[in-house]
Amino acid sequence: MPYDAKVIEVMIASPGDVSAERDIVRDVIAEWNAVHARDKQVVLLPIGWDTHASPELDGRPQQMINDRVLAHADVVVGIFWTRLGTPTGKASSGTVEEVQEHHQTGKPVMLYFSDAPVSPGSVDPNQYAAVKEFRSWAQAKGLVASYASVAAFKDDFRRHLQQMLQNNGYIRGHTEIDLVQFFEDGLRDAPIALSEHGDTLLRAAAGGDGIVIISRSLDSQSVQTSGFAYGRGETNRDLARWMAAVENLEQQGLIREESTDFYEVTDAGYNYVEAGKPA
Repeated sequence: MPYDAKVIEVMIASPGDVSAERDIVRDVIAEWNAVHARDKQVVLLPIGWDTHASPELDGRPQQMINDRVLAHADVVVGIFWTRLGTPTGKASSGTVEEVQEHHQTGKPVMLYFSDAPVSPGSVDPNQYAAVKEFRSWAQAKGLVASYASVAAFKDDFRRHLQQMLQNNGYIRGHTEIDLVQFFEDGLRDAPIALSEHGDTLLRAAAGGDGIVIISRSLDSQSVQTSGFAYGRGETNRDLARWMAAVENLEQQGLIREESTDFYEVTDAGYNYVEAGKPA
């Protein structure tokens, strides 16, 4: 079923010696989309000169990439190992120019430098020296990350992507949602923990109309779903437990508030019930 979503474009910028890492960035983004895109109504789109630029004789090559690819990027992920790349006439390499141009816009840049072992005979000393010089420049501008293996890069990037989406002001300002629940190995960082009241409420909603409503009147309150009115006629303490269950379900992304006191079960909520997870 079609759904509306905001698209965050993630540009992958790197020389040719880190192709495995480029693939990992795309894989991790695909994992995020598979788990969260429909529920969060946000899609992460990996872009780069190799997939989003076409042959055309219309000016300086790197400027064409900047204008037609980089200009649309919300995030740049830069990855380096032993090579920096070819000078562009404006910067020491195309990748460096992409990173520096994007950095000047104030949008997020995630930089990674590989410390993986390499055969000395395969390294161009001038290129490696240029990488170290650029690394020093980047470290003076903010935080950069290093990794010792491709496997370590995947773990680090998955975690860093979560933190960037959750904490970066530019991204949060454009998504207008709370991206708190993320995944580890394609799943949530922490297991879902529901109270008995929360589990009961979610199962009743998912098994019925998929709607949860907080009903308020001058003399009573209740939490209603699928023909049940939880908390009505119960003690204030019991009613508070049902209200807390609604809040907890929303915090864990199992229901979503569509309007004041009106909630709908999310895809994650249905998945929780269908998986038969206990409270």
